[in-house]
Amino acid sequence: MLDFTPFYAKLATNKLHSWLQTLPAQLADWQKHALHGDFKQWQKVISNLPATDVSTIELSNAVQFGAAADISSGETERIRYLLQQLKPWRKGPFNIHGIEIDTEWRSDFKWDRVLPHISPLSGRTVLDVGCGSGYHLWRMRGAGAQFVVGIDPSQLFYSQFQAIKHFNPDPDVHLIPVGIDDMPAIAQFDTVFSMGVLYHRRSPIDFLQQLKQQLRPGGELILETLVVEGDEHHVLVPGERYAKMRNVWFIPSTLALCHWLSRLGFKNPKVVDLTMTSLAEQRATSWMENESLIDFLDPTDHSKTIEGYPAPLRAVITATV
Repeated sequence: MLDFTPFYAKLATNKLHSWLQTLPAQLADWQKHALHGDFKQWQKVISNLPATDVSTIELSNAVQFGAAADISSGETERIRYLLQQLKPWRKGPFNIHGIEIDTEWRSDFKWDRVLPHISPLSGRTVLDVGCGSGYHLWRMRGAGAQFVVGIDPSQLFYSQFQAIKHFNPDPDVHLIPVGIDDMPAIAQFDTVFSMGVLYHRRSPIDFLQQLKQQLRPGGELILETLVVEGDEHHVLVPGERYAKMRNVWFIPSTLALCHWLSRLGFKNPKVVDLTMTSLAEQRATSWMENESLIDFLDPTDHSKTIEGYPAPLRAVITATV
């Protein structure tokens, strides 16, 4: 049985305390239904990770816990073996006692694009919606956030986060395995991030409204998503697949997306970055051996997906409430 008591204790003493009215029952229900065939095995992996003395913690320029010299070669191989049982690792990279978890996505590239354009995180209470295995939670903490919460219902991502947090049990960094649809309108977060989620939502307007309901007055939204070129009325609705992904529903232009945000009452929506996804940022590795970006693009024309749509173009948009 997973123990969320430390998180509840934190909520009870901070401005998110209203979440306690719904969350314990939701997580109790989640645990009853956490029946993924591999979930129990993943939890066994977590329980077998050895306790180590972590000499250094680096969160400003990377996510690195401990040095290779902290542990013996035998412990290194044991930890490496256990962490590899949690593959595929998609978001990172992480460095644990010199063990490089070379994830499919270089999520640090995205963070480097986002960080210069947002309000300082120092002292802020932050929510990351669809946080994956939690790489950016650690970078947010490294940027000074006081209390960091990620939500993502994936059992594998939750297990990967547990594995990383095992080596740095920071009481102010948490991943909670629920989705945005399970969140009450807390309206207390200083900053809400949503990176790589919008295009997976069947109702993007409702999703943006759900993000808004988490922010305090004056709080900031950081939205990172796929976009296409076009005017404020242009939205790509792909067929069965986009870049081999089945769950892509709406890819708006940046002008359309800013228009949506304005209609919902967000203030000053602004495109602060626009970048084509590169083969250096998303690729297969020994920690994620499945197909990756190179397999999703037209082999003769990398400006198009294999289905003929525009290749992945990602925007970062900021707005306030």
